[in-house]
Amino acid sequence: MKRTILALSILLLSSSSLQAQAPFYAGKTIRIVVGYTPGGTNDLWARVIAQHIGKYIPGNPTFIVQNMPGAGSLVAANHVYGVAKPDGLTLGLIAPALYFNQLVGRKEVQFDWSKFAWIGTPERGDEMLSMRSDAGYKSLDDIRKASEPPRCGATGPGTSGHYFPKLLEEALGLKFNLVLGYPGASEVDLAIEKGEVQCRAGTISAFFGREPGQTWAKTGFVRIIVQGGSKRDERLADVPTVYELMERQRTPEAIKRLARVLLSPADIGRPIVGSPGIPADQVKLLRTAFLKALSDAELLAEAKKRGWEARPVTGEELEAIAREVIDQPPEVIERLKAILKG
Repeated sequence: MKRTILALSILLLSSSSLQAQAPFYAGKTIRIVVGYTPGGTNDLWARVIAQHIGKYIPGNPTFIVQNMPGAGSLVAANHVYGVAKPDGLTLGLIAPALYFNQLVGRKEVQFDWSKFAWIGTPERGDEMLSMRSDAGYKSLDDIRKASEPPRCGATGPGTSGHYFPKLLEEALGLKFNLVLGYPGASEVDLAIEKGEVQCRAGTISAFFGREPGQTWAKTGFVRIIVQGGSKRDERLADVPTVYELMERQRTPEAIKRLARVLLSPADIGRPIVGSPGIPADQVKLLRTAFLKALSDAELLAEAKKRGWEARPVTGEELEAIAREVIDQPPEVIERLKAILKG
């Protein structure tokens, strides 16, 4: 009898010890809040990552994706930062340029860009401006001289669809009529196909990585006018970069500095973030799992099939960039306010 009681006691103690050592994420669900409507490249990247990252986290948690569009992903960013619990169970995929809104002091911003828990991004995303081929604007000079500026569609301030045309106005003397308020990339694409707008800015990776950009590139439905990288993308070898054009036009150094601030979102890419206050060991675990997922053979095969190029940036790198871009002198902030006004 004593032996039986002793055996049961040892079993119970062993069970309690195993439970104490069970991974935090065992049996849990991690939600990725995507600040865009379904179907766009940001949404698709989140879903592909969600399919593979769980197996690299001790406890093998379930991942789900929830779309929370609004104000160019500002709604999702505010939710992840201030509403979601800092327990590592809610992540967000948000726009890489939302810090513009914080720099210029927009009251809608309810976050501190530098204090997000930065997990990683699957790719960098240099900007580009595309124009319907039948719109009548064949070159940058046509846009510059047009009596009626081309209409460009965008979701909202802080997105590449908004700030890239604004930068082109400031640095190259162009003029655009920005039409804001579209819920997501898919709706902007549809607006271009319907003729509501003639142009849009976005990332090169998104254009070549999903429809309708892939078809548009093959059929010549749109032409790429300018790209934002420091060097030409090999897929757009004949398209000039903003930096080339600024040199050609002898753009003032102050504007060039502003351009670097505005083009930093290309390095931030499609950032996945967590709430401030997530324990450091969980942040480290999520960052490690993210990088492992981005080198997963199945994920890479899926990315290749979609025409994506996985070029991940670590959470540590993103954290450093976030701290750098949010720390700007007053003169840069004033120029940024002028560009983003309206």
